[in-house]
Amino acid sequence: MTDTSLNATRIAVIGAGTMGAAMAKRLIAAQFDVDVWSRHEATNAPLVDLGATSHAEAKDALAKADVVITMLPTADVTENLMFNERGLEAMKRDAVWIQMAMIGPKATEDIASRSSSLRSDVTFIDAPVSGSRGPAESGQLLILASGDETVAPLLDNVFGALGRKTMWLGAVGAGSRMKLILNTWLAFQTEGAAESLSLASRLHTEPALLVEALRDNALASPYALSKLEKMIDGDFRPDFSIDWALKDLELVGTDAGTDAAPVASVIADRWHSLVENGSSGLDVSAASRGLAVSS
Repeated sequence: MTDTSLNATRIAVIGAGTMGAAMAKRLIAAQFDVDVWSRHEATNAPLVDLGATSHAEAKDALAKADVVITMLPTADVTENLMFNERGLEAMKRDAVWIQMAMIGPKATEDIASRSSSLRSDVTFIDAPVSGSRGPAESGQLLILASGDETVAPLLDNVFGALGRKTMWLGAVGAGSRMKLILNTWLAFQTEGAAESLSLASRLHTEPALLVEALRDNALASPYALSKLEKMIDGDFRPDFSIDWALKDLELVGTDAGTDAAPVASVIADRWHSLVENGSSGLDVSAASRGLAVSS
């Protein structure tokens, strides 16, 4: 069992994409010793400039860390690195593995079970986050933690550097289930903004008037308004890519069944078409493409 009387001082961030890199920067700023590994080593360079130690081999990044954060794109990539390539084996005794990418509730539970059978001394925590690049860069993420809560004191300083709030939700998998629900809510708001803008175009209503009508209106969240404004501006620079949002919508079908959220399946079908036809890598604001507002 992890010794919670110790403070985590060395963190390995495995996966330095948009979110992983933002998290690593926060941890460096909080004076942790940070080791980084990425499938694309060049993405580590800005982190090295800030004080991180980059590794060509993941096992070298994992070997000395008190806490390992995985931010890899899929369950298959995570399993391959941590099991097939023996990343878990390389971790130091009594370390904590925090799985923070959204890979699905079932996959998370399966990985946790396998981790426990191979390394009972390593504590596995399921802790995806709610928030995109901006909140990650400013330390304003909502951390949806689940697993052995006795390690919470050890992780307080880690989560404190990354987020505005940590919710401990129960057994492993509960965090990923909440994340899936929240990302479905996000998709509904994004698609709602896109279709409302399309409707405004068809009804010859100025987009600026739509924004004015929604601002300070309980009908619209700050998130939905920000996406609406990006759509109006044709700004599809990625904060949260439509590819990853689509991946989460597809997980709704596999983990909960299409009858649980039938509208999510409809949105997934439309977004799949967008990704296949030129919107891959763009922000979810690209949901407006293909509608009456498309340019």
